[in-house]
Parts: sequence; C-alpha cells; structure tokens
Amino acid sequence: MLKIKNLHATREEKEILKGINLNIPKGEIHAIMGPNGSGKSTLASTLMGNEEMEVTQGEVLFDNKDLLDLEVHERANNGLFLAFQYPVEVSGVPLINFLKLAYEKRFDTKITPGKFLRLINEKAADLKIKKELLQRYLNEGFSGGEKKKVEILQMAILQPKFAILDETDSGLDISALKVVSEGVQQVHKETKMGVLIITHYSRILNYLKPDKIHVLVEGKIVESGGMEIVERLEEKGYTE
Repeated sequence: MLKIKNLHATREEKEILKGINLNIPKGEIHAIMGPNGSGKSTLASTLMGNEEMEVTQGEVLFDNKDLLDLEVHERANNGLFLAFQYPVEVSGVPLINFLKLAYEKRFDTKITPGKFLRLINEKAADLKIKKELLQRYLNEGFSGGEKKKVEILQMAILQPKFAILDETDSGLDISALKVVSEGVQQVHKETKMGVLIITHYSRILNYLKPDKIHVLVEGKIVESGGMEIVERLEEKGYTE
C-alpha cells in the first residue's frame, strides 16, 4: 500500500528527512515514534504534498502509483488522508458543506442533502460529536478534543485507503482518546484501511495495537519491531 525508499526532504534548505525506508502492506497499522525534531511531522507533511517540503531524493509508491508525481488534491482523491496535529479553523465554511463536497469529490458521485445528513449524523453519533457542532463553521470555536474528533469524522466519511494520524492523540483526555481510537478501528475494520500513527505516547497504541512500530531519530528510521520497543522507550527514552 505504501512504499517509501530512501526519501530525503528539506524545509527552508535544511535537510530533515535523511533517507527514510518504510514499507506498509495493505491493511496494516504501523506507528512511528521519536523525539521532538526527529522528522515525524515532516514525513507526514511530505507524504501529503505540503509545498514547504522539498523532496530531493527517493521515491514513494502509494497503491502502486508514484505519489510524488501527484498534487495534494490528487493524493486525497486517490485515498490518502492526513489527520492534522493542529487542525485549523476555517471561518465561513460550514462543516457539513465541506464534508459533503469532499465526499462527492472522493467518490466521484452526487449525494442528496438528506441522505448525506443521515450519514454524517450516524458517524457523528459514533464519535460522540454534538449535533450543534455540525451546524458550525469548520473547527471554529471547537475545543482541541472536538477538533480531533472532527478529523476522525472526516476520515469516517471519506473512508480513505490509507490514513496518517499526526499526533491525533495529543491533547485528548482518556475518554476522548478511547472514542477516537474506536473510530479509527471501525474504519479500519470496514475498509481494511492502512494506518500510520505518529505519536509520542503508548496510550493510543494500546488501543490500536499496531502491527509494527518504527523509531525515527534525526531523519532516519533506526529501529523497527513490536510493542517491546515502546516499553523500552518509556523506561529509558531515546538515549539508549
């Protein structure tokens, strides 16, 4: 589903990714952990096509397509999804209208307002999102937890082939983390969606149970394995 080979990327002429190699088979859940400044969010932004990131070397195949040749909207339409670490507020854009347009673009179809409203109400109820939030502008005035839940609502509506969760667990209390994790699990179960979790903490990993965990340090993946890696990192940190 996602194959990254020798990926190098710079931001403002500073090299941040220094040869990433990663292979995530279809339907698997992988996690990346690493200290601050190691390149985790840069990797997420590069995969999604952020123009601030310049790829200087390497290749990325997504569902057997050259991902780096695709524009941002083409990556999204092909089923790549990014849940942001810091979702932005977009004043003047109603959440429901935004999601309906995204749904129609993603699946190249039209859906009646009534049918879409039933769909979004069902998904929002699963995520314990208040109905009044659906009537507001995208993320405007939402709490941090509400923004993160709406990110997962978008994922549930769009049903991507592959989702990148960039520190989606940051700022969530235990109850919200459980709801968000269950939302990810549900989409993964229904669609066999691949998932790449970027996190500092083990809490979300205990819920989602990744197939493999990778450690990213100074722009390179230095170790891969199972949950034993997390246990060691929590005990000793990244110094050993």
